[in-house]
Amino acid sequence: MAGQGLPSLFGMDATAIVKKAKTLRLSLRPWRPNGFLFASRAKVVQIKLVNAPGKFLKGQLLLDSGQLGGSFFQRTVVLVCQHDAEGAFGLVLNRALGKKVGEMIVADLPDTLRESPLYLGGPVQPTALSFLHTDNFIPDADVMPNLALGHSLDDLVDVGESFSTQKKVKLFAGYAGWSSGQLEDEIKRKAWVIFPASLELVFDTPSEQLWSKILKRKGGWRNKLLSQMPENLAWN
Repeated sequence: MAGQGLPSLFGMDATAIVKKAKTLRLSLRPWRPNGFLFASRAKVVQIKLVNAPGKFLKGQLLLDSGQLGGSFFQRTVVLVCQHDAEGAFGLVLNRALGKKVGEMIVADLPDTLRESPLYLGGPVQPTALSFLHTDNFIPDADVMPNLALGHSLDDLVDVGESFSTQKKVKLFAGYAGWSSGQLEDEIKRKAWVIFPASLELVFDTPSEQLWSKILKRKGGWRNKLLSQMPENLAWN
């Protein structure tokens, strides 16, 4: 569904990007640009938010608890990048589009970025660009220690042109957004399993293994059983 706030940088329409996505079951609404990097090529504005400890889920992973079968979020792992009283903004980490960034983004990008895989970050505003990046040290990390969120094409180019051998970047089309209280309601209904994010899980774990690997790491007989279930029960 259409959203407002993030620049559209893709040389194709939204339908083409989300054609792999399944029908939504959750009532997601566009996230308003409060509390994250809201950017255009002309200007970048960063609004700092202070989250009350324990109340919000920024820097946490949300995993389909098994209740989201048949929806876009079946077997997804979502990184919560921002969360406050007005809502939440997240990126799905394990929905690869099967396309390289250079095939989808109309921009003069460094070769290292052009060859990177592009991920479907969520069903909202699917032509909007977001990216996560890490390096040896990021002083303005805004998702978790040493992990930053960006939306500016200029910032992306700067990251791509860095000579650091430790940098890692993950790029997304679209995002997941929740309005005020919506994510909290879904958690009360046990739609999501919560797990702490790490740089290893965000960047280094193969996306097709991410959901099951985290469930096993979470522990408990139910999570272990869920991680072993086939995606389509008819295959069993």
